[in-house]
Amino acid sequence: MTDAGDAAEEGFEAGLASETRTLLIGEAQHGMRLDRALVDLVPEFSRSYLQQLIESGAVQLHGKPAVKASAKVRIGDAGTIELRPTLQSQAFKPEPMVLEVVFEDEHLRVINKPAGLVVHPAPGNWSGTLLNGLLARDIQATVLPRAGIVHRLDKDTSGLMVVARTRAAMDALVALIAARDVSRQYLALAHKPWTGPKQRSVELPIGRDPRNRLRMAAVDLAQHAGKAARTDITLLDNVDQGCLVLCALHTGRTHQIRVHMAAIGHALVGDVLYGGAPAAGLTRQALHATRLAFVHPVTGEPLVFHAPLPADLQAALAAWGVSYNA
Repeated sequence: MTDAGDAAEEGFEAGLASETRTLLIGEAQHGMRLDRALVDLVPEFSRSYLQQLIESGAVQLHGKPAVKASAKVRIGDAGTIELRPTLQSQAFKPEPMVLEVVFEDEHLRVINKPAGLVVHPAPGNWSGTLLNGLLARDIQATVLPRAGIVHRLDKDTSGLMVVARTRAAMDALVALIAARDVSRQYLALAHKPWTGPKQRSVELPIGRDPRNRLRMAAVDLAQHAGKAARTDITLLDNVDQGCLVLCALHTGRTHQIRVHMAAIGHALVGDVLYGGAPAAGLTRQALHATRLAFVHPVTGEPLVFHAPLPADLQAALAAWGVSYNA
């Protein structure tokens, strides 16, 4: 499987022309590790690739090679970095696309992402991503790390995302998410009828599946690396084929809802990676980010957004006779 590191190495091996850029550590990077600061300053390259550049002596500060990725930088530190093009760096280009914007001001934008749209360039999807669309839509996105993207939805998950339009808003949104002050709720259609209490809180740590590195899994932290994860699940409707639930995230681990639902015996419809299967006309995972709420990081205004079910999920609910009142 190709990853960002492999892509970086391909850039070296191809003998592509290098580019030397100047570096200047600003207030936003003060006190950061060097590799993290470089992610801010050269956002079109992955952190793993930038670490390789540091180790190879391609990064200089104050006229001397900086060889430790963990070295702390200070405001005013200046130097250069020698870059070689990679598939990842070349993916950071504007591509006009239609985006459903449900809210926009000078600080941020809320988007209703369709299923099938990849959020960020990655191996296998170096173009046609939300990031490419943001770069084409907003010139301000070109100066922001990851074009202002502060959280992600899986390719086949639909629904609401917030994107920053300024660095100040981006830093504040990242802090809100880290402090769990952004409310995110998802609708999920799952296999098997629900049993037991209508409300359940699932607290199972999530880490890389030790048997399949392409998946995440609920893990025992005494034996495997992982992070705490909590999902609150509420039953909305129950039928013979399965159940419709509302999931509220308290943490934001990769594939969290998909992993937690599978772990309690209710894999999502269409989610073949975690034990689900196509059903009710759906071949993608039946997961939709329906509600997003947070306090505006600049104005302080409480914001609440709702995204109606997309047509394919509406059809799936109708096929199973599931009731849902938005």
